[in-house]
Amino acid sequence: MASGWVSTTRGRHLAGRRKRDTLPEIVLRKAIHAQGGRFRLHRQLAKGCTPDILLPGRHVAVFVDGCFWHGCPEHGRKTPWTGPNAQLWESKMRRNAERDRVSTALAQEQGWHVIRVWECEVSADADAVATRILDKRPVTSR
Repeated sequence: MASGWVSTTRGRHLAGRRKRDTLPEIVLRKAIHAQGGRFRLHRQLAKGCTPDILLPGRHVAVFVDGCFWHGCPEHGRKTPWTGPNAQLWESKMRRNAERDRVSTALAQEQGWHVIRVWECEVSADADAVATRILDKRPVTSR
């Protein structure tokens, strides 16, 4: 195994992918806004927990997960990794899944209702996803 990433032509299209303001995020934000939702973007709740969209009035934190990077059950990778970077890809995807679990737990510990949506859900029907997000009840103070 190589000690680091080996550059290949097959993986060239993955270089320079956006981490913030991806197309699914933007489409979902527009749908939420069109339905009257007001939100903040990429606000850090804790170290290691920065949701894509926060609805402070409803106490909802939304993470928009890319199908490839987060392992969508429908569109994620179903075959073992191959090639010179196979072990590195497996490790990266495990770290992504663990980071998702940790960020969800951190937000919930602070009292946020966490909603994770797949990129494919947003692409299929952003309005339905926005409705699902906005249907969460606001947190009432006691």
